[in-house]
Amino acid sequence: MPALTLREHHVTLKSKIPANFDDTVTLPVREYDGTKPSHTPKPVLMLHGRSVPELAAFDLAPVPGGSATRYSWAQELADDGYDVFLMDLQGSGRSPRPRMDDPCNANPTQQHALVPNPLQEPCPPPPPYPYQLGNSESEWAELDAVVKFIKGLPGRNKPIRFIGYSLGAAIMGTYTLQNPGNVESLLLLAPVFPPKGRWSGNPAAPFGRPAEAQTLPVSTSPLTWGFPMHVGTKTGFRTGLDGNPALREPDIVDLAWEACMENDPLGSKWGPEVAPGEYEGILRYRNTYWWGWNDQTVPHQNPAGTRVLGERVPVLIIYGEQDRAANSPATLPDPVRFSVPALYAAVPGPEKLMFCLAGSGHTLVWELNAKVVHRMSKQWFKNGQVEGLGSGSYFREPDGDLIPLP
Repeated sequence: MPALTLREHHVTLKSKIPANFDDTVTLPVREYDGTKPSHTPKPVLMLHGRSVPELAAFDLAPVPGGSATRYSWAQELADDGYDVFLMDLQGSGRSPRPRMDDPCNANPTQQHALVPNPLQEPCPPPPPYPYQLGNSESEWAELDAVVKFIKGLPGRNKPIRFIGYSLGAAIMGTYTLQNPGNVESLLLLAPVFPPKGRWSGNPAAPFGRPAEAQTLPVSTSPLTWGFPMHVGTKTGFRTGLDGNPALREPDIVDLAWEACMENDPLGSKWGPEVAPGEYEGILRYRNTYWWGWNDQTVPHQNPAGTRVLGERVPVLIIYGEQDRAANSPATLPDPVRFSVPALYAAVPGPEKLMFCLAGSGHTLVWELNAKVVHRMSKQWFKNGQVEGLGSGSYFREPDGDLIPLP
């Protein structure tokens, strides 16, 4: 197999995050170019979720001495001839983290995780910067800057295949509703979808569809959420995993944690000291105010009457049977009640396909089922079908049998 071409890009833009509004910032973008000789490039863009950065999610190395399972989804797609790009939004991974270096700007309810390093005790409220870091509009702008960068490369001025993981689905999905011409197809892995989620950036607005019947996200983005940064420990990282433990190799959690820490030079020096000069690390990730992803915006039609999702842009959804992050209890209030089947139902067009994988949890990218996800994505991008199926919803048994879902 020929070696892939690895490139590290730097995409600049004027920030739309209130904490550094209008500053010039740089987003690192990794590219694995698997374009075969004499072939036209086929670009793919991958976007991470809320807490796990791009390289840990999409470019994880195999477990040393473990199985032959390859966890780098990006390299798998590149090996299949795609030109794959991975990006981090501000507040995650290798991208800028404005206002996040001050530990007192962490979620006050989580600051006990920062004692005794870097804090001696939790900080008195309020945080020095008492607002959320970003919002849907700022993240659409960052995604759009990377899309325009890719389309500006030689031979790549064409619609891009999108992969959105977890809350990355909410950003890519709402971006696609507004910019369908930039997107060839949409693959959503473990997508977070609140059926009655906020339609607007205005916190006083009702959930779901407002009286004036808006069908696209509305951008009024106040500073409301009280702090810019969440923090988490390695113990919480481990215990927060769902799904069948038999689908995870014994050392995969340590490997994934190390990948997260490699992306954060400061956070990796926080937390308990495990050896002289070595620290367990703290996972730092952005607190963002999202809106526009609900059962009234997803069915949006363009002025010509064409449905965007499922018609103009085909949609593939993959999620785990035991995913408790993307499928929350029905008793939870809006907008934190999430449902993957509700997203499938809301997509209006006929070109939609969904698979529920037996035993899998929210972190399918680190499960042995990762190879199933990789194979499905290759089939989808190549043929618009998976296992010969172009539409419908199915439960995938451990042996690979597919059972139609209601």
